Amino acid sequence: MSDITISRVDPRDSDVNELLQRHWEFTAEVTPPEHIHALDLDGLLDPSVALFALREDGRLLGVGAVKTLGAGHVEIKSMHTAVSARGEGVGRKLLAHLLGVARSNGAVRASLETGIQEAFQPAISLYADAGFTFCGPFADYAANSNSVFMTLRLD
Repeated sequence: MSDITISRVDPRDSDVNELLQRHWEFTAEVTPPEHIHALDLDGLLDPSVALFALREDGRLLGVGAVKTLGAGHVEIKSMHTAVSARGEGVGRKLLAHLLGVARSNGAVRASLETGIQEAFQPAISLYADAGFTFCGPFADYAANSNSVFMTLRLD
């Protein structure tokens, strides 16, 4: 039986930073530069952001973050699963954890932005399966042809 843990992490931790590098590279490969909204290292270090890692038997398999937007609203950010662990439920487990963190901190709504390209379709399906529905831009986002926006009531 494997030991799965999800814990808050520092994006500067070597294995976490390495997986985040894969996330940034993946995003840059499929998204025009002006429409990349992935948090960089400084963004992940912002006090409004909590970054979490899922590990199985100590091996890092995925990361995801919750960013507090204010007034009971959070944003799901930086969701990424290691290529070797895709299709194993890592994203689903991380998302459930992030939503639990949001609820425990009093959030009543979670929103997210992700790409519309084919490479992002598994993520869109994951969010839809979790109950997220499509919505318009939120926070500082503007509508564009490379992004979709989704939201979920938590109360």
